[in-house]
Amino acid sequence: MSISLNPPRPIMIVDDEASILLAIDTTLQMAGLNHTITCRDSRKVMGILAENLVETLLLDLNMPNLDGHRLLDDVRREYPDVPVIIVTGAVDVATAVRCIKAGAFDYIVKPVEADRLITAVNRAVAFQELKRENQSLRRHMLRDTLEHPEAFKRIITNNKKMLTLFQYVESIATTSQPVLIRGETGVGKELIARAIYQLSGLKGPFVAVNAAGLDDTVFSDTLFGHVKGAFTGADGPRGGLIERADGGTLFLDEIGDLTQPSQVKLLRLLQEGEYFPLGSDTPRLANVRIIAATNQRLAVLLNEGRFRKDLNYRLQTHRILIPPLRDRLDDIVPLFDHFLSEAASRLDRPIPPVPRELAALLTSYAYPGNVRELESMTFDALSRHRSGMLSLESFKAHIAREQSAPGSIPISSAADTRTPITFSHRLPTIKQATRLLVDEAMRRSGGNQSNAAAMLGVSQQALSKRLKHNPTDG
Repeated sequence: MSISLNPPRPIMIVDDEASILLAIDTTLQMAGLNHTITCRDSRKVMGILAENLVETLLLDLNMPNLDGHRLLDDVRREYPDVPVIIVTGAVDVATAVRCIKAGAFDYIVKPVEADRLITAVNRAVAFQELKRENQSLRRHMLRDTLEHPEAFKRIITNNKKMLTLFQYVESIATTSQPVLIRGETGVGKELIARAIYQLSGLKGPFVAVNAAGLDDTVFSDTLFGHVKGAFTGADGPRGGLIERADGGTLFLDEIGDLTQPSQVKLLRLLQEGEYFPLGSDTPRLANVRIIAATNQRLAVLLNEGRFRKDLNYRLQTHRILIPPLRDRLDDIVPLFDHFLSEAASRLDRPIPPVPRELAALLTSYAYPGNVRELESMTFDALSRHRSGMLSLESFKAHIAREQSAPGSIPISSAADTRTPITFSHRLPTIKQATRLLVDEAMRRSGGNQSNAAAMLGVSQQALSKRLKHNPTDG
């Protein structure tokens, strides 16, 4: 198994004493910061920086040939984007103040404490990631185009909200921070997660797991693995999904369903970058990017005490909300065309002609199952098709079933989050209100009585009867 480098750009360590170089390098390696460059000759530093993009620089002050003070000035002048962390035996306040004023990112006193060193380096790495992310986001927003549209080729859309979301995805994809993707069932959360992974440049694999229904033991064993003898039947050690995703991305779907103990373990993984296999007291370092997803509203879970606030805070760095299909009406017809073509290919059938009324029918429905539901409707319709024009009946039957289901989303005005009906000071009579509804349904259906009847939840015969009466007042 190949070893992934963390961070992607190297940490440069400069000190004239070999023992100190080794100690600092070993401390970083043990903390999972394994991408380092060491240098004992301060005269070579500028040349190394000219040939390498460096994440941060750990610099000793008291060195022969070229002292750290002068080198700090040179680095800040030539490479101002490189954070410089001073590591020195000088403990006086005046030296520390002078270094900070000269542009040092942080100041550490020898002998170096491991926790202090790791904290300082992680802060510098996070600072660099945030800066690159801001630059990328600004670049994408100004250009209003995608640098890598191929990463989103599996997501069929013409919607402006989705294209803006893609730009944000491009801007955050290369950072190591966790991402939380929210959205209703069937909107394509895993497709967005895979796009992030594809754009990240990570060499390890993309590994997905659905956390719904996993108790704490199964969750821990699935993610962290176990050692021999951890429980009855554990005849040998087994690596978990974190080990399998080493150097890549771990996608945790439906994290809103995690138990409280599992949430604590996920929080530790995000905070410390380490985990414990079942039956082991020795932590292991995790080298994975975490992308989490949920179809639940975390605000509700927080208020009910079912989701930890500290875990929610850890997931706040990058948040993506995918709009439901009913808020992307311009995507429905392109998605239907795509799914019809895909279904024809899988079923080895020709693509049948489509009635003009179908577009109006499809765009009038709320899609509680979102894109996945539209795909299922399309495959079902083609599988039932025998000859001639594609029938509307299977679509109407599906819509009627969903509309009558408890808790269903109203199909009329589903894309509008405003109050669906507003009233003037004088209320209309029942007959007037009914006529207004019928007129609106006929307008939305393009005059097609069958589709209008489906929107209103009545039979075509009942609608036809109402159209004949055409009352004007109550």
